[in-house]
Amino acid sequence: MEIAIRNLEVTDYDNLITCMKTAYSTEPDELWDYKDLEKLIEIFPEGQMCVTINEEIVGVSLAIIIDSVDTKVTSSYNSIISHGKFLKHTSDGDVLYGIEIFVNPEFRQLRIGRRLYDARKELCEQLNLRAIMAGGRIPNYHNYAHDLSPREYIEKVKLKEIYDPTLTFQLSNDFYVKKILKKYLPEDTESLEYATLLEWNNIYYEPATKSYSATKSTIRLGLIQWQMRLFKDIEEFYDQIEFFVRTVSDYGSDFILFPELFNTPLMAPYNDMYEAEAMHMLAESTDEIVKKIQQFAISFNVNIIAGSMPEVINGQLFNTTYLCHRSGQIDSYSKIHITPNEMKYYGMQGGNEIKVFDTDAGKIGILICYDVEFPELGRILAEQGMQILFVPFMTDTQNGYMRVRACAQARAIENECYVAIAGSVGNLPRVNNMDIQYAQSAVFTPSDFAFPTNAIKAEATPNAEAVLIADVDLYALKDLHEYGTVKNLKDRRLDLYKIKVTKPTN
Repeated sequence: MEIAIRNLEVTDYDNLITCMKTAYSTEPDELWDYKDLEKLIEIFPEGQMCVTINEEIVGVSLAIIIDSVDTKVTSSYNSIISHGKFLKHTSDGDVLYGIEIFVNPEFRQLRIGRRLYDARKELCEQLNLRAIMAGGRIPNYHNYAHDLSPREYIEKVKLKEIYDPTLTFQLSNDFYVKKILKKYLPEDTESLEYATLLEWNNIYYEPATKSYSATKSTIRLGLIQWQMRLFKDIEEFYDQIEFFVRTVSDYGSDFILFPELFNTPLMAPYNDMYEAEAMHMLAESTDEIVKKIQQFAISFNVNIIAGSMPEVINGQLFNTTYLCHRSGQIDSYSKIHITPNEMKYYGMQGGNEIKVFDTDAGKIGILICYDVEFPELGRILAEQGMQILFVPFMTDTQNGYMRVRACAQARAIENECYVAIAGSVGNLPRVNNMDIQYAQSAVFTPSDFAFPTNAIKAEATPNAEAVLIADVDLYALKDLHEYGTVKNLKDRRLDLYKIKVTKPTN
């Protein structure tokens, strides 16, 4: 499954109409006219967006820019869009006005609507507009009209005493009801011609300037300090993953990091085998687990670093992490430095590729546990433009944990980047060689005036299951590179030393 969001083109018309019919079961005379869509794309191409799955349109968002002073925002829908002529659109306006959004119901479980709303918000910020406004239907109101006024109905929806498929969704996306509209859509019998005037405010709006930069400065990280526990089956394991993904994504996180080998509780049924045999058996479920996490990444619109899991390639066992992008893309990285324990009990092999991953929230690197204790790897990633380094780890003692922690902090300072580490806690009494865990997940920063004085952005309570949420500012890294008190990357004596990367020989 390949999911993408892009701007609409006129050639998408037939695909758009197919999606609209599926979404609304709309009669032909109520569908978008080809010339109207062509006009909309011509005057404001950035505001017309669609989500595609395998190049098929499954969701559409249409919008114009209006001047909220010159335009009567309480007007009817047809007045706002000038009956398809869009005369109120102006590039000098201050409000992004949403005129249409619909999703193929077959794909609603993937939260396509949320993705479109997030894209609108990003566009609003990029264009430095004051707010997003839209008229919203209240299609469930006809079931309560005999007892409740529109205002009373809306209040009960806000309090979650009543569910309205449109208003509930909009409120969950940080819109608020500014006013109740009458006769907004005369043909809307379900809403009894009532609607809500919804608004979302852009907190980054600067009245005196207009910015067209698409760069996102603040990135939100979500770290899972995973409690090792036995599961009755793999579905219960998936339930636990989904719980954390849902929780962290509700905070608007861009990344979720799980610990190293966090799926080893599933080895319990193989505890009568030698450790290496048990790990090979666990590896047989890796593909299935990765596909499930890929679905979560798409559905909850968040990039997930799936800790690490055993992977068998040509009969050899690797410790591999998977980066499941929210676009549906999957990247992987295999641990390069294998610990004596991993070699002794499992016969694991080290990977041989060092790489930075491009994401929609910056360039990231991933090193697995022991890898972070080798400074060369972090420096190579930094030279490739890494901004955030993720380190899933698993340590059984506080000594082992302190090695990972101290080295992760060093990597953040010497490479002028953020480093996030996440580990497991608890114990697995019925899984050999996975007896007990020690962890304190954390986010580390460089050490300069723009960052915390102890270079620790956030840290979890030691040895307790937890979620850690932290925001990191990529612009602060740019300033550090150029204007820092010290400049570790710029001040290297490359006339005396440098890291030389060589390709491994087969």
